[in-house]
Amino acid sequence: MVIYILHKNMSKKDTEKKEQLDDIDIEFEETEYEGVSQKDKNKKLRDELTEAKKQSQEYLTGWQKERASFANYKSDEEKKRKERIEGLKLNLIADFFPVLDSFDMAFSNKEAWEKVDPAWRTGVEYIYTQFMNTLDSYGVSVIDQTDVPFDPNIHEPVERVRVDTEDQHDTIVKVIQKGYRAGDIVLRPAKVNVGNYEN
Repeated sequence: MVIYILHKNMSKKDTEKKEQLDDIDIEFEETEYEGVSQKDKNKKLRDELTEAKKQSQEYLTGWQKERASFANYKSDEEKKRKERIEGLKLNLIADFFPVLDSFDMAFSNKEAWEKVDPAWRTGVEYIYTQFMNTLDSYGVSVIDQTDVPFDPNIHEPVERVRVDTEDQHDTIVKVIQKGYRAGDIVLRPAKVNVGNYEN
């Protein structure tokens, strides 16, 4: 609101301005505080401030919840992504098991293997060692122990074989095909012959 103070000693120019102002109808909007005592104004302002603080706290709490929810979502997605990558990696590794089986078959025929040129044989054995070291670096281990108890989680029985002593009963007598595991995950169970003792 602009207030003009008019003096008795106004110039002609000022008088013209005053006359122009007199011709203008000025409407004042009544504010919500007009006609209200100062005490009531203060109370109303305090109430508005309290309500604004309450609303801003609600907004802040909502924002914090959304931020925490988004952080949890990102964490879950990252965990799922790592699990997918780990699964793909293990599937890829499992695709190489037939290649390792071929190495094992070649090495198992000792007579034929000994006839191979020594330089070539050393090269192939070196490649096999590299392959096994790579698997080891990925946490993949071989299941190929004999004389251990049969475990259906890591062994696939092929045949029951008669054994001479009772302590060999239900133990692994022979590994037909090696198995592989990555930590607690069995990628492929070992195919085995299991001892069977009959009195």
